[in-house]
Amino acid sequence: MSTLPTRRLGPAGPAVSALGLGCMGMSFAYGAADETESLATLERALELGVGFLDTADIYGPHANEELLGRFLQGRRERVFLATKFGFVPDPVDPNLRTLSGRPEYVRSAVEGSLKRLRTDRIDLYYQHRVDPTVPIEDTVGAMAELVAQGKVRYLGLSEPSAQTLERAQAVHPIAAVQSEYSLWTRDPERNGVLEACARLGIGFVPYSPLGRGFLTGAITDAGALARDDFRLSTPRFQGENFDRNLALARQVQALAAAKGCTPAQLALAWVLAQGEHIVPIPGTKRRKYLEDNVGAVNVSLSPAELAQLDAWFRPEAIAGARYTEAGMALIGR
Repeated sequence: MSTLPTRRLGPAGPAVSALGLGCMGMSFAYGAADETESLATLERALELGVGFLDTADIYGPHANEELLGRFLQGRRERVFLATKFGFVPDPVDPNLRTLSGRPEYVRSAVEGSLKRLRTDRIDLYYQHRVDPTVPIEDTVGAMAELVAQGKVRYLGLSEPSAQTLERAQAVHPIAAVQSEYSLWTRDPERNGVLEACARLGIGFVPYSPLGRGFLTGAITDAGALARDDFRLSTPRFQGENFDRNLALARQVQALAAAKGCTPAQLALAWVLAQGEHIVPIPGTKRRKYLEDNVGAVNVSLSPAELAQLDAWFRPEAIAGARYTEAGMALIGR
């Protein structure tokens, strides 16, 4: 039985579960994979009414889409499926990648995703990062062809600037923008993207709404993370930055304890409270964390609590950038 309410990605967009599930960590970036637990987590998500599943062709590369392709057999009609294109893995070194928004690449990328996902259509197809060498009109024009062909239902962009979003919307309706957004990452409030989404009637899909796990209280020692965990390469998880950010996370823990909810539920409740067109996609590869996250829809924050959280997490209080310098260069183009 579904336990989650739905939200709409923009007034004319699709209705999806109020929380989605980011699937990246099941195959990529966060240490060893456990396919049995990942598949059980996906099954539990559907039981709880979390039908909005998010992946990308670069996660693995390809392994995450293949995992979802196996899971979707016999369940496709219960899932609103989102994937992404844009990062092109190096054929020799999978740790290296380039970026392409060329129309011919869009056409080939979707065929690969459809094959790996074992489906005839993708519900929401995002450009993973904007390619500055290709006009957004050309990329979105090619994506619009996929809609006309029935291979894709809705279009999205990940981490665009507000100006690029305006240009994209003029070519074809954009259903959703995916960007990092949490108490810990407030960029969309300051760069015009949240405002543009609300004004243009576009859904907003925050990824890493739990601060890459930091806001859950589960991470207290960076040294305890797996050596291949990508978070160790990011400034926020390093040295003095880690210690300063840990103090912020402890404030979330204290307020959550006072409210009788978990830190993860409190952090997600804050995101949900920022607008009805906002649908966060917390990622996890374990059932226990999924079940915890779903409880966020039952947590209400008072105006005073929202103000307190805003005061604690003002932008200047956050220590360190959210990506390496190279990663940040791909944001907001």
